[in-house]
Formats: sequence, C-alpha cells, structure tokens
Amino acid sequence: MSAELEFLGRRVAAGKLNRRDFLGRAAALGVGAAFANTLLSSAVRAAGPVKGGALKAGLQGGESTDGLDPAAINNQVTGAFARCWGEKLIDIDENGRIVHRLAEEYGSSADAKTWTFKIRKGVTFHNGKELDASDVLATIERHAGPETKSGALGVLRGIDQMKVDGNDFVITLKEANADLPFLMSDYHLIIQPNGGKDNPQAGIGTGPYKIASHEPGVRELGTRHEGYWDADNGGFADQVEIVVINDSTARMAALRGGQVHMMNRVEPKIVGLVKRIPGITIQNVAGGAHYVFAMQCTTAPFDNNDLRLALKYAVDRQEMVDKIVGGYGTVGNDIPVNKSYPLFSDDIEQRVFDPEKAAFHYKKSGHSGPIQLITSEVAFPGAVDAAQLFQQSCAKAGIQLDVQRAPGDGYWAEVWNKKPFSASYWVGRPTQDQQYSTAYLSTADWNETRFQREDFDKMVAAARAELDEAKRKAMYRDIALMVRDEGGAIIPMYNDWIDAVSDKVGGYVPYPSGELMGGLALARCWLTA
Repeated sequence: MSAELEFLGRRVAAGKLNRRDFLGRAAALGVGAAFANTLLSSAVRAAGPVKGGALKAGLQGGESTDGLDPAAINNQVTGAFARCWGEKLIDIDENGRIVHRLAEEYGSSADAKTWTFKIRKGVTFHNGKELDASDVLATIERHAGPETKSGALGVLRGIDQMKVDGNDFVITLKEANADLPFLMSDYHLIIQPNGGKDNPQAGIGTGPYKIASHEPGVRELGTRHEGYWDADNGGFADQVEIVVINDSTARMAALRGGQVHMMNRVEPKIVGLVKRIPGITIQNVAGGAHYVFAMQCTTAPFDNNDLRLALKYAVDRQEMVDKIVGGYGTVGNDIPVNKSYPLFSDDIEQRVFDPEKAAFHYKKSGHSGPIQLITSEVAFPGAVDAAQLFQQSCAKAGIQLDVQRAPGDGYWAEVWNKKPFSASYWVGRPTQDQQYSTAYLSTADWNETRFQREDFDKMVAAARAELDEAKRKAMYRDIALMVRDEGGAIIPMYNDWIDAVSDKVGGYVPYPSGELMGGLALARCWLTA
C-alpha cells in the first residue's frame, strides 16, 4: 500500500495525476484524507525542484485598470502576481494549517487580546532594505487606517493599538479574537517597505520574484530575486509570466499550444476536452469558494426583504449545479460558509427551488416590472449561462429578470460592488469570522450586498470574542440564519477550483483556499525540464 501511494504521489508531483484521483485511491486502500494529504505533500517535496526556465500561466481576471497596490487586489491576476513579488506574516497551507512566513513565531495573551509576532531576521526587500517590525506596523496601519480602501479593512477593524517592541510586532485588540493569526493571512496584507506608504504601487516586496514588467490587462512579468530568503521553497524559475487571457477557449488553446504551462478557471463543460490534451492534467479541489448573485439591500427594489426572498426561492440550485459546475461543486444555501469550515452547523434546512413561495413573496413585495441582473464571463466560470438559467427559473414564478452582459474588462472596477444586482464570486476565507468580517459587516468595504445591520455586527463581534467552541458554533449558526433569511446574497452553488496544468510543471498541489495553489503556483512550482 505504501509503495503504491508513494508511486502515485510522485505522479501527482510530476503533474501526471490529479489530487482527487490520488485521494480516491488512498481511500480505497483505507488511508484517511489527512494522512493521504501528508503523504502527497512529502512526495511533492521529495520530487525536488529544478531551477531555470520561464514558467507561464494563462489567467482569466486581468483588467486594464489593474494596479500593484496590494490593498486593491480584487482579481485573480493581481492576486497571483502579488504572491510572486510579495509575502505576508502568515500563510495557510494546503491542509488549512498556519505556516510562518515573515513572522517566524507568534503568541497571544491568555485572553487572546494581545498578540505578538516575532519578525524574521535576514529578509531583504527587493530594493535592498532589510525587513524589520516597523515595516510590518506601517503596512497594517495603512490597511487599517481611516482613509484606506483596502479589501482587508473588514478583518482589521478590531485592532485597538499596535506597536513595535524590538523585533516584535504587537497588536492589542478591542475584543478577544482566537482567529487573529488566520486574519494575517489575508491576501491583501503584503508587507511593503514602510508599509507602502511612500508608494503603494511600487510593487516592492520580499517575494521570490522582482517585478520586471507590469502591463495591466495584458501580462505581468517577474524575474528571480537572487536574495530571496527562502530559496529552497520558491523562486525556482528564472522568470514567471502571467498572460491575461479572459476567454476560456483562448486559454485552453494557449495551454494546448505550449504558450502557457497552466491555466485557471477551466469551465466544467470543457473539462472532458482538456483531459484529452496530451501532457495536460486537470487539478481540482473543493473548499469554501462560492458563486454569488449579490443584491444591495440599501437600493430599491432590493431593500425589500420579500423581494430578496422571492429571488432566493426562484433559483433552481440543483439545475445550476448540474449544468454550470457539473460534478465539480455542490448546492449552495445563501450562506457564505459551508462544511469546509470547522464550526459550521450542517443542520440548517436547505433552501430549494419553490416557484410558489417565490411568487408569494414577490406579490407581497409589491414590486412589478423587470429586475436587472448584470453578469459577465469573468464573474465566474459559466456566469452568463447561470444568469440565463436564473432568468428561466424566475419566469416560472412570474418574475421578469432582465439579464445584462457586461464586458470583462472593467467589470471588477465598474460593476462589482457598485451596481445593485450583479454576479460575483468568493474564494472563501480560513475562518467564518474572516468571511463575515470581509463581506458582511456594515463597515466592510467589500460588503457587496450592503447588508448593514447593527445587530448582525454585534453578533459577529461576540462570536469572535467567544473562546468556548460549542458556544461559538451555536453563535455562528444564528449568524448564518440571519444572512440566509435576511441578507442580500443569493449563493446557488459552491464550486471546486479547476485548474489545468502541464506535465512539465513540478511541485503542483491543489489548495482548497483558491485556484493555482491559492495563487502560489508560480512562486512555488518549477519546470521539470
């Protein structure tokens, strides 16, 4: 058994077998998922990295408006490129465990209000400056400041005080939070010299690659940082390149032709075609990622909860799962967390397609006339088709849904989080608190549904401060029910991440936290030849 799994693990490391098939075989041999994942990680490491070459990815998500400020990361391209040139205090591995990065140690007071992070010595930024605790302080100050537009603001609002103590960075919270180390893994919190206060767009970090070229919406290019502190674990290629290819067919053609070595967002309907490409492997993994139709609760007609309920009951979730994500996802329940979160309550009744209930709430809302939903091919794989299915199921309840297709370029800057009803996606977060704090607190900049409830905010704060897990789980159940029954998020499905990777790529291990190894593939993988 061990010899077989070791052999299969080496095939995964070489990109010739996907993680799902490996875990399936491990289960057939009676090996638990946790142990199988450990074996897989060991196999990838044992395969050994190869230095040199140009590692390329074809990604959907880039726009002509993309910048380099980590605070403004809002798509796959800016996120993946930031993982090449920048690093955070803490990271999360493929098993959901904390990994020390620029913080080599951390600890808390007994009441979980004061947290101390010991900053790693001997780390230099790309401009030659040595990293110290003052850079960390300045970074968090910038993301948490009163004028910030950072996507991480929601998870940082609980901070009361921050200071530097020698080589330590110390945070004191207003209320206890046992999850704080996980919050420091937020992908916006790239540590920059002086926190990026001098020039947040400079793209200077401590990562394995320096920025060589930044062409928004076209390509991003990085060259190896020879002074990288963790060269045994990243920065193996001479250069990395992201080519922005928003069209799914064009991305597949680039992968087939060898112009890129990996691609994100493989649409489930073409998985079979991709599997037939010689030398290409599908890599997929489930997690907390989900697709959303976001209604802004402060804008008519979505300020009426009966209308929101009508639209929630008018979604044929199972049809969407069958036709949009196929076997690569599960039915959603208008809750932004699922069983991948340790404190999730799985006894909440599943909402199902019910045209009669939808018609009842629609009539009760008093609304008449078309309702506009804006979607785009970049919102999520199959988003246009999903909106059209939604339109058809709404019609069965007597609701007229007007689907508007927006261009991909500019969608995240001009439509998402601005228009009152639009399609979007979320990668999920390591903890429930982080997901709710980022997207549902009244004060969160990324509160795409404008769900602004003081009682909800207090519930989230109370759950964050509760150290008893049983009590905390019950509190999160109440929070989930409030979002499900009164919020503005229609969450029809949870999606697997589906990537396609060439067998020329070594070191690839799918991460539940996001596509392309949670954005780390270019930084951590290598070319085998």
